[in-house]
Amino acid sequence: MLLSVQKITKRFPVQRSLIGRPTAFVKAVDDVSVDMVAGQIVGVVGESGCGKSTLGRCAVGLYEPTEGAVWWDGTNIQLIPNIQKQSLRRKFQMVFQNPFASLNPRQKIGDILKEPLEVHGLLTPSERPGFVQELLKNVGLSASDVGKYPHEFSGGQRQRIGLARAMACQPDLIVLDEPLSSLDVSVQASILNLLSRLNRNSGIAYLFISHDLQVVGYLSQHLLVMYLGRVVEEGKTDEVLKSPRHPYTKALLAASEGKGIRIEGEPPNPAQAPTGCPFHPRCVFAEDRCRGEKQQLESDRSGWKVACWKWNRL
Repeated sequence: MLLSVQKITKRFPVQRSLIGRPTAFVKAVDDVSVDMVAGQIVGVVGESGCGKSTLGRCAVGLYEPTEGAVWWDGTNIQLIPNIQKQSLRRKFQMVFQNPFASLNPRQKIGDILKEPLEVHGLLTPSERPGFVQELLKNVGLSASDVGKYPHEFSGGQRQRIGLARAMACQPDLIVLDEPLSSLDVSVQASILNLLSRLNRNSGIAYLFISHDLQVVGYLSQHLLVMYLGRVVEEGKTDEVLKSPRHPYTKALLAASEGKGIRIEGEPPNPAQAPTGCPFHPRCVFAEDRCRGEKQQLESDRSGWKVACWKWNRL
């Protein structure tokens, strides 16, 4: 297994005592698991604040889970020394949402792309310039761009540079955290095609995080739908999008198509999460049981999972 996230919970303090001791927490991620194999593309979708970005950061070791475990290539990263973690970390990279904020404005692009090679001791100094130029070509930019600064590029081009930087270490997996949200539709399409091509040619796996079901549906093979820190539905992407079972997934899909049931209201404050099913305050199908009991993910024979008492009656 390339990546195995096992029942992780991540809590952040939101209130402290006079002496600085945390007295209240918010569960950004609540008992979430996901397994990935080499070359697989897994999509994670949900509204802003649902915990999908925190899940991605836990997956690559930027956050340490409060509970549960993250395994990279068969190794529990919480149980290994930092020096060993460094060598593993190059295999798991991340591309962030804001392509400009993630690039040092004072560094030339060539230096930005050489930096991970230097940090991890990859290639000789004489080999690195040619490798960097090849990286730029692979993401649809020019080898001559090595001497330019980030502000000289468009948003889509900067996102390609961020992708090239993630690929510099020749990783096995890249977490893509809302990589298209700041780009217009035509640029989104070009980045999606680029990601698809790189996956086919290099076999890099993606954990693709987005709020857009259509985008995730185009790229991913397996899909997790998150709401208020929990996975409410999981399965093969084409099956989930064709016949969603959870009311929240149904509403997300209907919203993306401009029809069907609507989601009423705003997501609850995660620091004051509702009892029972977290979606029940906004669900038109909610009943007393939904308000009082927390439904766990249930799986059928195909591995399709859903956390809803009424999924087969909707």
